[in-house]
Amino acid sequence: MWARIWKNYRRKSTEGVPGLMLFLWAVCMVPFGAYAIIQNFTVAIQVQPQLFCCLCLICWGQTLYYHNKYKPWQAAIVSIAVAASFAGLEIVFVLTLQVPYSRGLIWPVILLGVTAAFLLAVGLIFPYIEMWKHDGRVVGLSFRFLAIDFAGAFFSLMALAAQNSFDVLGGISYLSVLILEVGIVSCQLFWLWRTREARRAAKECGKDYDEYVNSTEA
Repeated sequence: MWARIWKNYRRKSTEGVPGLMLFLWAVCMVPFGAYAIIQNFTVAIQVQPQLFCCLCLICWGQTLYYHNKYKPWQAAIVSIAVAASFAGLEIVFVLTLQVPYSRGLIWPVILLGVTAAFLLAVGLIFPYIEMWKHDGRVVGLSFRFLAIDFAGAFFSLMALAAQNSFDVLGGISYLSVLILEVGIVSCQLFWLWRTREARRAAKECGKDYDEYVNSTEA
């Protein structure tokens, strides 16, 4: 996510990066973070949702500034306020559910895990919507970002598997990320194969792909 934030800053644009996707990712880290703490996952997995939520909100703040045309101070205040509210909500979840869970009341914690898995999967649907808008092409998401995120989900899944007992909901969350991101990469590879001749012609003309397509359609 740091790579995505840096790229947005350098491009001064968040084109192809849906703000709602980033916000949903940040939202889902609240129940998932509480779930990880209550379930007493390894420290790395407990810390990961907190860090990822912060990075998602930073990137979301960039969409407010670059795409929604907020002033810098407005985007910063909104992002910080949302981050503070998320932190408070997660603390409330942990404090109110940890003791009942230790006494055998498990359904509220299971509901947290299900909510987190659902929101995480929904958030990854938005890149598919952007690809549909761009004729199957991945715009705004770098393969470096996807590779780092994929590796994070994969090693988190392996960390769950290495625990004394495998957590099914946590596993489903990470597995859904792996499957959906493989789908994104597959769509981009198919787009590259499908447009190989047009891209070759654009290169011969000294144009990028978009310029070449626009000139042939004019």
